[in-house]
Amino acid sequence: MNRARGVGEEGPVDLRLVPLALAVWAAAACAVGVTGWWTVAGVAVCLVGAFALLVPVLVRRRFGGADEAREAEGGGPDVSVASPVTPGTAPVTSGRRLRATACAGVLLCAAAGAASAGLHAADLRRGPVPALARDYARAQMEVTVTSDPRLTRPRVRGNAMAPVSVVLDGEVTRVERPDGSAHRTRAPVLLIVPPGEDREEWLRLLPSTQLKVGARLALPLSSGEPFAAVLKVDGAGPPRIVGPPSAPQRTAGELRAGLRRATEGLAPDARALLPGLVVGDTSRIGPDLRGAFEATDLTHLLAVSGSNLSVVLLLLIGRPGRAHQVERGGLAPRLGLSLRATAVAGGALTLAFVVVCRPDPSVLRAAACGLVVLLAIGTGRRRSLIPALAAAVLLLVLYDPWLARSYGFLLSVLATGALLTVAPRWSEALRRRRVPGRLAEALAAALAAQAVCAPVVVVFAARVSLVAIPANLFAELAVAPATVLGFAALALAQVWEPAAAGVAWVAGWPAGWIAGVARAGGELPGAQLAWPGGWWGGLALALLTGLVLLGARRLPYRGWIAGFAAALLLLVVVRPVPLTRWATGWPPPGWVFAMCQVGQGDATVLSAGGDAAVVVDAGPDPVPVDRCLRELGVRRVPLLVLTHFHADHVAGLAGVLRGRSVGAIQTTGLEEPPAQAAFVRRTAAAAGVPVVRAGAGEHRRAGALEWWVLWPPAGSGGSAGSGGSAVGSVGGANDASVTLLVRAAGGLRLLLLGDLEPPAQRALLRSGTGLGPVDVLKVAHHGSAHQDPGLIRAVRPRLALVSAGRDNPYGHPSPRTVEALRAGGARVLRTDQDGAVAVVGAGRGLVAVPRGG
Repeated sequence: MNRARGVGEEGPVDLRLVPLALAVWAAAACAVGVTGWWTVAGVAVCLVGAFALLVPVLVRRRFGGADEAREAEGGGPDVSVASPVTPGTAPVTSGRRLRATACAGVLLCAAAGAASAGLHAADLRRGPVPALARDYARAQMEVTVTSDPRLTRPRVRGNAMAPVSVVLDGEVTRVERPDGSAHRTRAPVLLIVPPGEDREEWLRLLPSTQLKVGARLALPLSSGEPFAAVLKVDGAGPPRIVGPPSAPQRTAGELRAGLRRATEGLAPDARALLPGLVVGDTSRIGPDLRGAFEATDLTHLLAVSGSNLSVVLLLLIGRPGRAHQVERGGLAPRLGLSLRATAVAGGALTLAFVVVCRPDPSVLRAAACGLVVLLAIGTGRRRSLIPALAAAVLLLVLYDPWLARSYGFLLSVLATGALLTVAPRWSEALRRRRVPGRLAEALAAALAAQAVCAPVVVVFAARVSLVAIPANLFAELAVAPATVLGFAALALAQVWEPAAAGVAWVAGWPAGWIAGVARAGGELPGAQLAWPGGWWGGLALALLTGLVLLGARRLPYRGWIAGFAAALLLLVVVRPVPLTRWATGWPPPGWVFAMCQVGQGDATVLSAGGDAAVVVDAGPDPVPVDRCLRELGVRRVPLLVLTHFHADHVAGLAGVLRGRSVGAIQTTGLEEPPAQAAFVRRTAAAAGVPVVRAGAGEHRRAGALEWWVLWPPAGSGGSAGSGGSAVGSVGGANDASVTLLVRAAGGLRLLLLGDLEPPAQRALLRSGTGLGPVDVLKVAHHGSAHQDPGLIRAVRPRLALVSAGRDNPYGHPSPRTVEALRAGGARVLRTDQDGAVAVVGAGRGLVAVPRGG
């Protein structure tokens, strides 16, 4: 007697829709980046192949249907047929037909995906907008906003910080050419608004708002972009609104604004994170917090995802597998809702989610994945939901073919698929090893998501997070309460703002916990491991992950093996300085001076004894300078000297301030460029660190260190070129660099030149400072060709250190400069090839220890 299948038990996984979805996905990904005729040829080949496979099947069904019907009824084949029937022929023939039909279905889906992508891509190449973009012409246009405005991320380009602009998606509906002719059209575009005083007005724009803009048009950087053109808006004035947003978008905007108001009184991290966690509003999240979330692979919490929706729906229907039980979970039975009413309520919540979070493709994708998870929660039949996920992928890619090239879409699908298939099996395996049930589920989910998503992250990030799994486990404890309370504050803000502020204050605790987990994980020395990027790097990581999983499966479980692996990973992540020094030899004991590897920029460190050091410049990025100081064991910085205000020397300031006590920041008197000087003052004020100016002749001490400021001369502040001094005459901010002559333990003499150009170098020689031979020279301006030979001959360094980035576009260091230094008897070390460099000893015991590039 067969035992009835119990609730929660499942049959084999139905994978028939999976190859169809993959075919649509692959074909669309290929078609959006190629020309139209290639797409037409690909569609034709797929259709011909499908027709060739289906015709024989249809013919056999037409003429052999009677015999197959009799065989299916048990009557056997028609004996009147002259040819004998070999046993087993019918099943084999049926299997061949099924395979042919399946292959034809794959080809037809590929044709549909390619056709949809080709039609969407063709729309981007038609009409007046692409034609104007090819000519880089200016035009007046009416544009409908289709996304929330967002700010570009601050980036260092050379010695300058790229301006932070407002970016938004739009659709051009009317174009006025320079000759006065006007055309109606529909073309998706990307608008870039330059920095200006009216930035906040641009950031307040809602989707569906109609604007009139004057802009210069340009083609997108690559053919796979979903835009017909890039519009660089003229000037920085306020937006000219010619049509208000739609009622749903106004409602969504009011709800989001209410949540922002309710969170005004929270701590900075909670205030920034809670709107992003609830509705994907990341406008308050700064670069440092975003970097912490990226380092810990928690960025899915900053974007609208299916997990946001599933958390709320979990309250409605309860724990997985209980929707059809007599004792149902969640709020639905307590509210007296039937299963049908519960489904309607879940649909209403999903609709509200789409309205509040914007009905753009990314939100629709999140809602689709969330509904798949909802079905899994409601039925407890996770494996049988693979067809539902495949159908969602198929329909979404046909609707928006650009999703086929979206890393976010790929990560969402992989994570959802892993949660539905891999995680339950791993959870059961962990339970068999006596791991508690809830912990087993959470750990299996984190492991499965990381295993399938990490190779994709490597493709575009070239890094592997070693803290992603524990960070996700700890953050998951607070995601549900923060999300639910955040949605409650969102709803209350429209009717009772004090109550909304109270609920938001409570939600701020779990939100602050999540931000704290991200910051704590991101600040660990070994939080991230560099890995080759691109598809080859992703493939290598996928193969390595597969080998590890295979080895773990075949290896008999031993508690001490798991404990040893966890302890080893902990040591790799924490990297205690004594252990790291013993294992790698870096930093060498008794180091006196170190040049950090920060890319195309400067950051040098002078040991002041113990955990104290004087830092000169901060590099272009907070992460590498922070990592360098952690490896050197620096916790106290009595003085941070910023030689000048170029971004490759000051943009990493936050990395020096992170987790360290800094006594003061000393700068040059020439505040050029003004925006970067203001950035330094603003960052220092936020950290409570005073800013002072350096002046020639100044003498200071810190522990065994003493140093003299040789440059710039007194009265060289103000605008470039003022005072008739060398400052600003040629190099501008470069020639205003603070120049230090340092004497360290054992009489070691170092000369740090900043980015001085030849005019200032010659003026320094004539200034009467009595420059003589030094042991170590920090070569000026990253070893550029602009050096004064007289200064090199005067100081005759034994070691010449150059800080430059790998494959930098400036040719730093110049071969001519390197040869001149070597000809003078100096040993030249450069961070682009040798990595970070530490100097040990003095006199005859002087040694330079490179870490390795």
